[in-house]
Amino acid sequence: SGATITNSGTANNFGGGKILQVVTATDSTARSTTSTSFVTASNTLSLNITPGATSSKIYLIATFTGYGNTSGKSTYLTFYRDSTNLGNSTSGLINSYDTNSTRVIGKPMAMSILDAPNSTSQITYQIYIKAESGGQTIINYDNNQGSITAFEVGA
Repeated sequence: SGATITNSGTANNFGGGKILQVVTATDSTARSTTSTSFVTASNTLSLNITPGATSSKIYLIATFTGYGNTSGKSTYLTFYRDSTNLGNSTSGLINSYDTNSTRVIGKPMAMSILDAPNSTSQITYQIYIKAESGGQTIINYDNNQGSITAFEVGA
């Protein structure tokens, strides 16, 4: 478009963040709940990260297979930072519901969020799940591997 970018010689002048550290955890065991309150999905889909600065952001991403084992019922998933739900208190970050009232079987799922914890203390991030009343929620369906990864992004 004819625009010119001037650089004084350092890449930091462009204002982009740097990835300072990456922590990941995996789990290959199917986990389920019928709880209508958010509960820990898996102790092994949990990670600890200690930000290097209070200005750092943490980008979280998780991938897994989800399964709603009861026709016409929703499956809810979210991230927790220590005891804080990073999603909506009712529906979390993502949910799955089949409008045809059929089961959601082994559906690939992912969720992500950019968190600003404003801390240099160790933080635990974990996936939490819940089911709609009368339903059942399963992650890592059929023992497929799920993962959670945290990227510390410097300011």
